[in-house]
Amino acid sequence: MIRSGLCSISFRQLSADEIIRASVASGLQAIEWGGDIHCPHGDVSAAASLRRRCADVGITTTTYGSYFRMDPEWTTLDFRHVVDSAVALGAHTIRVWAGGRASRDMDSEYRQRLAAEIRRIAGLATQAGCSIGLEYHGNTATDTNESALQLLKEIDHPAVKTYWQPREGTSEEERLEGLSMVLPWLCHLHVFHWVGVPVERRPLTGAEQEWRRYVKLADTESGLDRYAFLEFMPRDSIEELSAEVSALRRILGLVPGV
Repeated sequence: MIRSGLCSISFRQLSADEIIRASVASGLQAIEWGGDIHCPHGDVSAAASLRRRCADVGITTTTYGSYFRMDPEWTTLDFRHVVDSAVALGAHTIRVWAGGRASRDMDSEYRQRLAAEIRRIAGLATQAGCSIGLEYHGNTATDTNESALQLLKEIDHPAVKTYWQPREGTSEEERLEGLSMVLPWLCHLHVFHWVGVPVERRPLTGAEQEWRRYVKLADTESGLDRYAFLEFMPRDSIEELSAEVSALRRILGLVPGV
């Protein structure tokens, strides 16, 4: 069973306590705290505090949404600070970004260096009992189905997984194909309903059938601890959360009789 969650970056303008209260009221099971605002890299006391406050109300902090961009040309942040925050938060997965350019602009040398660096940080994560989850995102090495699969094979490390989310400007068939390709490495899902290029954010209710097909595919391996994290509201409003969570719970089959 895939569980429900929220990316805290959906509400950067709100305090952590406001996000926790809204998550509890909406029936969410987990929060992926972002490393840019609510759970800064290296601030171990802030991470530990978030973990306690969430545990007190039954919210899991299984993932850490770091903003560590794994770019061999200009990465300056010490990844050990990211790991320290993840451990204090109680996170098992650390989300990172796979490179600083679009895959079409990566030559073989860049990709080799990128894969080597991701293997290096995966070793650090493993020592702390964590795994790496690559952001499945545009203008990185995971911005096409083929490049994402190639990178995971190039890295070839048991602690390196990938998130998945619908890629803008692609058909449902292409999206299902991409999800199927990375399924052996899949850790979690980022959930939203965006249409067109440039994107228009729409309520998740308009994509429930589509998302049920993604979830059905992602849930084919039993026993795995996977979460579907809502990411961004149509209008960035906390008042929209309840309706978005209701749609997510229907998609995941968490509502009796649905």
